[in-house]
Amino acid sequence: MLIAYDDGLTAHLAGVPHPERPDRVRVVARELERRGMFGERVDARVARPDEIARVHPAAYIELVRRTCGALEAGDVAQLITGDTDVDAGSYEGAARAVGATLVALEGAVDGRRGAFALVRPPGHHAEPARGMGFCVFNNVAIAARTFAQETGGRALVLDFDYHHGNGTQAATGGGVSFFGTHADPAYPGTGDPRDNRVTAGAAMVNVPIDARGIPTEGFVAIHTRALRALAERVQPRLIVVSAGYDVVAGDPVGDLGVDASFARQMGRLVREIADTYCEGRALFVLEGGYDPQTLAGCVAETILGFEEAVEVDRTDAQSIPARQRALVREVEDAALAGHSL
Repeated sequence: MLIAYDDGLTAHLAGVPHPERPDRVRVVARELERRGMFGERVDARVARPDEIARVHPAAYIELVRRTCGALEAGDVAQLITGDTDVDAGSYEGAARAVGATLVALEGAVDGRRGAFALVRPPGHHAEPARGMGFCVFNNVAIAARTFAQETGGRALVLDFDYHHGNGTQAATGGGVSFFGTHADPAYPGTGDPRDNRVTAGAAMVNVPIDARGIPTEGFVAIHTRALRALAERVQPRLIVVSAGYDVVAGDPVGDLGVDASFARQMGRLVREIADTYCEGRALFVLEGGYDPQTLAGCVAETILGFEEAVEVDRTDAQSIPARQRALVREVEDAALAGHSL
């Protein structure tokens, strides 16, 4: 798989005690290299303001640039739009994360293949006019919007992070659809399934999961059933994945009790959808996962699952807790009937 990464992605919050620390990507890169999975690595680049502006207004981009530019080395501040910590290197670091995502997007689209953007800071909380959580610019939303605008094809975003991708949801429409699971209750408190809609051009589906946890088989089954149904309805030409691994048991920020083995199943599922609808085009973008060693293993397993091109292990609908099973059935029924929820 094509991997977009370089050491410039460790600049944001370097030397600052923070869960979203440079070792997250550094340790993953080292593990991929150890396993011989780094042979198709490509460098990132700093995204231009006009590229970032496909999702974020110019005033917000300038706010981030100005805030970071005013900081001295070692200083940390919060963006006035929310609760996002930044330092002197954060504007370039966040723009480089967008650039790496766009480099990976180009490789996935032109090569009709899978690509993984190993980036930080993550992006799925970043709404158009404000950073939130650990996110400055929304890498996934920018990639999906870029694809839809430049090709006219539909993009389907899958977000399996512990936290709801509120920023990506805010960017749906115009050929970009969103399907995500998230812990409930949990930050940022969004993702109400009563807002779900299933339409071809702009599906938006959330399946909240009890924050006390879920069996791994049930977690995989939710994604397998709902994603297959949505893909049949949306007919995407690209699948973009907000790959958040903070669902894994023991994660210091998330933890839904899910076993790390789920990562290979997600790789297999995305390969199935990519091959069936997208001529093989799939873009993975790193989101959460805050134990670097566990994260490294999960990223490697996702890539292996995608590359082995075998079916997802059989999952029983009865393994899905009752509330989530009802939501998945609503999605399946709406997708089959071709109408909104």
